[in-house]
Amino acid sequence: MTDNIGQAPSENAEKDTSQWVTGEEPMTGPQRSYLQTLAQEAGTEVDDDLTKAQASELIDSLQQQTGRGA
Repeated sequence: MTDNIGQAPSENAEKDTSQWVTGEEPMTGPQRSYLQTLAQEAGTEVDDDLTKAQASELIDSLQQQTGRGA
């Protein structure tokens, strides 16, 4: 019998962006860069003053539009 104590779960639980501790901070550089790529593909523009949480939600939306999402 194998003991699984101490192993990480196989899936990452996603936390609602409204519960993020740092969700109100400005979006990160990587978020901004990826959003610019997605927005260009989707034919839309992105505000420069998004929060981390807003950027994450917009990334999810644009990934669906562009087919880049998992």
